[in-house]
Amino acid sequence: MVSRRLVLAAFAALPLLAGPAGAQEAKIPVAASFSILGDFVKEVGGDRVAVSTIVGPNGDAHVYQPTPADAKTLAAAKVVFVNGLGFEGWMERLTKASGTKAKIIVATTGITPREMAHEDDHDHGKDKKGGKKEAHGHDHGATDPHAWQSIANGKIYVANIRDALIAADPAGKDAYTANAAAYTARLDALDAEVKAALAKIPADQRRIITSHDAFGYFGAAYGVELISPEGVSTESEASAKDVARIIRQIKAEKIPAVFLENVTNPRLIERIAKETGAKIGGELYTDALSDDKGPASTYILMMQSNVRTLSSALSS
Repeated sequence: MVSRRLVLAAFAALPLLAGPAGAQEAKIPVAASFSILGDFVKEVGGDRVAVSTIVGPNGDAHVYQPTPADAKTLAAAKVVFVNGLGFEGWMERLTKASGTKAKIIVATTGITPREMAHEDDHDHGKDKKGGKKEAHGHDHGATDPHAWQSIANGKIYVANIRDALIAADPAGKDAYTANAAAYTARLDALDAEVKAALAKIPADQRRIITSHDAFGYFGAAYGVELISPEGVSTESEASAKDVARIIRQIKAEKIPAVFLENVTNPRLIERIAKETGAKIGGELYTDALSDDKGPASTYILMMQSNVRTLSSALSS
């Protein structure tokens, strides 16, 4: 007959026996270069991943300066997700400095880049350090990196993230596949929602004026015309010639509203609004999410917030 003491000892040993199995369930450390991409990774990774984001909410990845803490984050990661298309000009330097052994995944793989045909047409003045820029002169060249502004592209991000996580953590394949499928369905619903909202705005009123050209993919996907004094990067400042050209266009075409962005200095747009009489239609989220207290703390909330802001300003 088994003694009561032996039974109690057996139960006491259970946590020790479960220890190795519990260790196998530790979350996979991964990193994402900026907040929007980090949200995609969190949606697909779910409970199996611990996501660290380099450029956080309301941060401008165009001009970000990496820190020693960022190097430690990359060194500890098993997978590092980047946007690519020239968006993170500092990432290669940071990766080398970190000595990371992580797999670097370009989340825009498979997306057809939007080429900036007008890049050579305008000289956007000086960079933020006062140096002369030639034909925008920023690191992106003629490629627009803001591919996430098209929800169809967002689904490609999700598929790339799913495949990368499965490769890094084969045991989580079913979870990653299910998470990606559920999130893609939500993105399909979001795409339909955005199209329905913008369809209510007359086509000749679907014109956006923002400080830098971050809505090219959005415009192509949803029939919106984009006007901006700066190029696809926030590194270069608009020239007086470009600002004057846009002011003339606003007056001639009676464009009713201009929009602020959460990652750029508002002074340029405020000046354009003052000189043209156009109203400031609100704040749009372009290259970063808001913090948790803001209206755009996830990708889906960001797109919904932007469409509400546009609809309110352009429909009135």
